[in-house]
Amino acid sequence: MLYRRMPKIEEALSVLGFGCMRLPVNRDHSLDKPRAIEQIRYAADHGVNYFDTAWPYHSGGGEPLLGQALQDGYRNRVNIATKLPSWMVKDRDNMDYYLNEQLKRLKTDVIDFYLIHNLAGPGWNRLKQMEVLDFIDRAKQSGRIRYAGFSFHGRLDDFKTIVDDYPWEFCQIQYNYLDEERQAGTRGLKYAAQKNLGVIIMEPLRGGNLGLVDPPKEVAAIWNRASKTRTPAEWALSWVMDHPEVTTVLSGMNEETHIKENIEIAKHAIPSSFSSLELDLVKQVSKTYKKLMKVDCTGCEYCKPCPEGVNIPIAFDSFNKLHMFENDEEIKTIYAVCCSGLLTGIPEPGYASNCTQCGECLDKCPQNIPIPELLAEAVRDLEDDGIENRIIMAKKMLNME
Repeated sequence: MLYRRMPKIEEALSVLGFGCMRLPVNRDHSLDKPRAIEQIRYAADHGVNYFDTAWPYHSGGGEPLLGQALQDGYRNRVNIATKLPSWMVKDRDNMDYYLNEQLKRLKTDVIDFYLIHNLAGPGWNRLKQMEVLDFIDRAKQSGRIRYAGFSFHGRLDDFKTIVDDYPWEFCQIQYNYLDEERQAGTRGLKYAAQKNLGVIIMEPLRGGNLGLVDPPKEVAAIWNRASKTRTPAEWALSWVMDHPEVTTVLSGMNEETHIKENIEIAKHAIPSSFSSLELDLVKQVSKTYKKLMKVDCTGCEYCKPCPEGVNIPIAFDSFNKLHMFENDEEIKTIYAVCCSGLLTGIPEPGYASNCTQCGECLDKCPQNIPIPELLAEAVRDLEDDGIENRIIMAKKMLNME
């Protein structure tokens, strides 16, 4: 494992961080606690020392799970990062309430890296009016948090304003080779570094889409021109880690093979080591993906729950794959099964066609995706006359009839 230091912090952080938003789950979507704990401890045993969670992850179960996983001596070996749920804060006292509850959930006396969650311009102004800067100062003084930062989904000018409003130690931004000009982007990455902030990266694989073992044939053809063979996940993670401004790259790992692969990748993540030819290949892949993808969804699930039960991330993931791969029937079947409630026991289906255009999801989406409009397009492509037959076939395959 390679390690890097933030400008304002002496201790070294693993270049690979463990993102706890997508931990393994059971068929009913409840956390698979024994497996998740084993995965977290395996990562810690192999050099990962930065574990990121948040109040809403796994419907509130993420923080307690991480706290449990870091018992038996693991807590003193790693850094915990969690976040103030900014959209839930009603007043100044609320901030202390959430932090104190998080300390209990995580079974710790101090949170190493504490972030103000999911900031953009309007939300930041609202929190400042509620004296969030005083909250951060006092949380540090009381020893409840060590370092202060924020996670960001918004416009570049708002990002710069937030960076300049407080002497943060670090920030967290979405960054990958498709998002160089989205949200904070490359300019935000460099701006934060110029201000001596450490930078934590989220969504390096764009919700897993950039790490597909079998990428679209147009993308595979480009990767095959490289002199050095890499998996798609290795290309994506290594490209982000190649930026010297980046401290730690979060990966939402929930498969043992992915954890092992990512740890191996992090062993060779030396900044500025990509050749000009490799950088050019990445740019070509980025352009190709942008032509193929229909929706810029990362699968973060902030849009959930939908009042009508629409499984928005599954709908968009299926919509994208339908236009990237040549197995339409398989993709439509997976969509039908996942959104029908067949595997979850949920009686009401979560098809895209359930959308009533209420717009509640629009304020939740950090990517600013026109969700209702694109769901209507997804319906046209995914929900043809064969959807019921696909459910019947799936039941037979699963011995559910």
